[in-house]
Amino acid sequence: MGRSRRTIPEELLLLALDPATGTTAQPQSLDLGLAGAQLVELALAGRIAPDGDRIAVVMPRPTGDPTLDSALELLRRRGSPVRAVHWIGGPRLGLRQVYLAHLERCGMVHAVAGQMCGVLPTTRYQATDTTISREIRARLDSAIRTGVPPDPRTAALAALAHAVGLGKHLYPGNEGRSSRSRLRDLIRHDPMGGLVAHAVMDVQNGVAAQPRRDRAPAPASQPTARATATSVPLQPRRTGAMARAAAH
Repeated sequence: MGRSRRTIPEELLLLALDPATGTTAQPQSLDLGLAGAQLVELALAGRIAPDGDRIAVVMPRPTGDPTLDSALELLRRRGSPVRAVHWIGGPRLGLRQVYLAHLERCGMVHAVAGQMCGVLPTTRYQATDTTISREIRARLDSAIRTGVPPDPRTAALAALAHAVGLGKHLYPGNEGRSSRSRLRDLIRHDPMGGLVAHAVMDVQNGVAAQPRRDRAPAPASQPTARATATSVPLQPRRTGAMARAAAH
């Protein structure tokens, strides 16, 4: 994958980076969004494909991007399709710092050391070329204001920006309400982007993993907590109550 095209994780992070403070908006949810953005980028590169609500590796050949290839290898090692909500909510947090370091190596940002309260060391990140961030923002603005269906990359970026809560950062206040609403509506223009965006929101809402249907039930004479949990009727996914029913 050549460096002539920025990846969706890179663009999402640049959108979240505040040029005035050098900090990122929505830092907690941004890790989840970056994990989802990796899935979208790998799908666009033809390495993975959706299989229902799961993600399957269809071509394990590396892309040439180290951060994406690390995610691709982890997916390949799973050996079978993995649910998007499992992947995004898995123990791979810290992607924000991984991608900030990545953008610094690529020359898109530079680190500025500082101190908090004169004692605690801090690091802020300033964009080396603000025209890049403005171009990314202009694509979103155009999709929102013109109503013309965006290209898949822009649609996926919009879906992820909404999912991690960047709408209120990009379009603040009452005057930005209609733009935030249209940003949310762009989810429908890219199936993969919509899949991972909803998975990001599910993880943030505490929706846990659905028990595997192919798991053998425990013997009746030896009931287990897991067997009891799977006997509880599950609600449809869109209600957001599935995992809470399965977990208790």
